[in-house]
Amino acid sequence: MNSRREFLQTMGMAAGYGLATNLGFGCSVKTATDTPTETTTTQSTAPKDLFFKISLAEWSLHKMLKAGKLDNLDFPAKAKNDFGISAVEYVNQFFADHARNNRYLTELRTRCEDNGVTSVLIMCDNEGHMADGHASKRMQAVENHYKWVEAAKFLGCHSIRVNCFGEGSREDVAKAGTDGLRKLSEFAAERGIGVIVENHGGYSSDGQWLSKVIGDVALPNCGTLPDFGNFCVKREKGDMWDSKCVESYDRYKGVTEILPFAKGVSAKSYDFDENGNCIETDYEKMLQIVKAGGYTGYIGIEYEGSKLTEEEGIRATKAVLEKFGRI
Repeated sequence: MNSRREFLQTMGMAAGYGLATNLGFGCSVKTATDTPTETTTTQSTAPKDLFFKISLAEWSLHKMLKAGKLDNLDFPAKAKNDFGISAVEYVNQFFADHARNNRYLTELRTRCEDNGVTSVLIMCDNEGHMADGHASKRMQAVENHYKWVEAAKFLGCHSIRVNCFGEGSREDVAKAGTDGLRKLSEFAAERGIGVIVENHGGYSSDGQWLSKVIGDVALPNCGTLPDFGNFCVKREKGDMWDSKCVESYDRYKGVTEILPFAKGVSAKSYDFDENGNCIETDYEKMLQIVKAGGYTGYIGIEYEGSKLTEEEGIRATKAVLEKFGRI
């Protein structure tokens, strides 16, 4: 395998090629049979447009944010200026105390407008579980998300992402999840906001289970956020994120099953080979599934690897999306 330096050089050359072809450079070729006044012009070699739009998930920069090297207010400008990405997906924990702070939200919205950046969605965690088996706790979780629905509306997002977690049998958690999601979606619908569920562990990473729950909610603003990588259905220590995954759902099958309800897609990545391809996910195969499903919205880059820096990982993921997204 090539060194990291060689890999980055390869990525840089690929980016340069993409820039040249996107500028639409063509050429005129004179052939032996041409008359002096005739030329044969070849078609531009510029690649086809992507069938989707690219956004940047804030979690891709979570190390910088947690270390204080980046502030949430500066995230939109960084996405645009450093990566050429004009759409962002927020993570609520990076402005958890400002959901109802009109001055803060106004400043965030203004920075987006100043940089020509679109706010796509807010990923919400630590607000309770939509499928909690206790009705009172489930309702509290629903109400905890109200402020994020309103913040999303203010910022111009189309949806919030929630977690459909719960304990109990497959059937009981599905029933509770359907109830919680329906209640929150009814509230969100009045404000023109979607409620979307990511395959994020446990039952929610089972494509058949999640697609049935969303189907049972049966509200047009309630959908899914298929993630290319979060298909661990069982871990050694229950819901502990840092414990070993002992059972996984097939990622290609899972994305296929929940894609009909998709209002967003998350391009998870961890590691890349010497050719710049994502190691854990076949992006060519995955993007063919997404395109075949008729999805043309935003695909958010969510890099979580450790071998590349966060910035390098974002660029590598963007490059592989552009490589296989022109199909």
